[in-house]
Amino acid sequence: MSISTLTSKGQTTVPKDIRRHLGLKPGDKIRFLVEDDGRVVILPATLHLRDLRGSLPKPSKPVSVERMNEAIRKRAGRA
Repeated sequence: MSISTLTSKGQTTVPKDIRRHLGLKPGDKIRFLVEDDGRVVILPATLHLRDLRGSLPKPSKPVSVERMNEAIRKRAGRA
């Protein structure tokens, strides 16, 4: 368990072990969620591009820029 003190301005310092656990760096934003049972959950609100790596499956075969543009035009109704 980590403890932090609240200042008169409502500010606090996120303890180092919590920052490390959440992967927070200076300038990152955090999100506070209030659960139905009254607990408050802190989550990183800043998403780094590197965190998305591997979140989508690799295509079975490479797709050309021309094919991507064609798919976009079709989707937009301009085929």
